Amino acid sequence: MCPMNADDPEFDPDDNFANHLQADADIDPEADDTPEALVWQLLLLINPGDEESALQQFAEYRDALAESAPDEVQPVWLLKDVIDWKAGFYVDGTDAVSFIDTITELAARWNLRIDWGVEDASDEDFLADADVPSLMAVAYDRLREYGYSLWTWNTANGPSGDEDMQAGWITLSSDDEAMQELAHALDIELRPGSDPFH
Repeated sequence: MCPMNADDPEFDPDDNFANHLQADADIDPEADDTPEALVWQLLLLINPGDEESALQQFAEYRDALAESAPDEVQPVWLLKDVIDWKAGFYVDGTDAVSFIDTITELAARWNLRIDWGVEDASDEDFLADADVPSLMAVAYDRLREYGYSLWTWNTANGPSGDEDMQAGWITLSSDDEAMQELAHALDIELRPGSDPFH
């Protein structure tokens, strides 16, 4: 599979390369799937039903890739900034407010509302006792009810080793197997949001 160029006038986001990855698809990192091809497939999964946003984010990813030294490229760390608040989150593990806000924003793409278990998720007493890992588990359970999965990836293994940060994205639950295979192929340590890293 050849690397995709989002700027190519012949690039067609509806062609076979860009088609939605099926949950039973086999991904072999030793085969012709390039890292860029796998990143594109990942962007399709975390932007379900929105190829236009996936394409915009892929173009931004390619820009970031072009500015990076080849031996320093870790796709998930380039994606982190590209998808933040659009198709993913990256927040301090103690910042409950930012986590609730970003998950609310992401879920709103499908007109979903997360029930955090309280009448007012902005209540100071609630937020004082909340932490991101526990909120992530709540969001995971609520999203599963609607057919979506919340994922989290390990931020401790990156160039800056941000152990205090929490990061992840949302996909359709029907794509769970494909998401796990893609993460493995891209060397992303990924877990369901019900089992956060920290």
